Amino acid sequence: MQLRSNSKFDTGVATHRGNVRAQNEDAHVVLPESGLWAVSDGMGGHEAGQLASSTIVAALQSIKPQSSARRLLAACEDRVRRANSSLEQIRNERGGSIMGATLAVLLIYDAHYACVWAGDSRVYCIRNGNIWQVSHDHTEVQALIDKGVLTPEEAITWPQRGVITRAIGTSDHPELDVEMGPLLDGDIFVICSDGLTAHVSDREILERVVPNRSQNACELLVELSLERGGEDNVTVIVVRCGGITPAKSGAPARLIWE
Repeated sequence: MQLRSNSKFDTGVATHRGNVRAQNEDAHVVLPESGLWAVSDGMGGHEAGQLASSTIVAALQSIKPQSSARRLLAACEDRVRRANSSLEQIRNERGGSIMGATLAVLLIYDAHYACVWAGDSRVYCIRNGNIWQVSHDHTEVQALIDKGVLTPEEAITWPQRGVITRAIGTSDHPELDVEMGPLLDGDIFVICSDGLTAHVSDREILERVVPNRSQNACELLVELSLERGGEDNVTVIVVRCGGITPAKSGAPARLIWE
């Protein structure tokens, strides 16, 4: 666990291997000075999963402060591609064994944010007392919800709810989704692996994050996940934004980042 902050961001981090797993296959990176925070959840067995998530995080860790939002997003995508190539090479050397990792990234530049993800690790935004999921899960169960085959309530007990449809390191070319928007003073972001959301609802995340400092909120959420079984590794990052001056430009968010 760690806490990093600067004049604009109060950041907390908590991670735990859970009550079942022997090792923690989650990895994370916190770079407030560069405007980047990320969580990666490994897959493919403890050795391969841990290697996959740590490879992705190590690549992101090298990102320095950038001169524009476009450059920051480009640097993030470049590091993900590099990590994917490294994992592809390792996979081929091991005879094609399964290995990969989900990824959820928050990028902030001036008064703008972008969320980048693949898989079911999530990014939430809390604004004016309301919470919404910025990312959209790449899972079989989410696809069924989107098609109207399952309701969100039915999905909770769906036998294959943990099957993901997209990850870094599982194909030659990584597929990333990006969601962008304006940043407001007081916004709070929660980045987490599915070890949290398997046990804790969006409302419960909101209730523990809003009244607490970032580090305390992370610890409370991890503790709640463990109390309810802790069947998977769990990692939570909370980023509270303060001193943000609203952007004067009325340009669409996509033009700011791309």
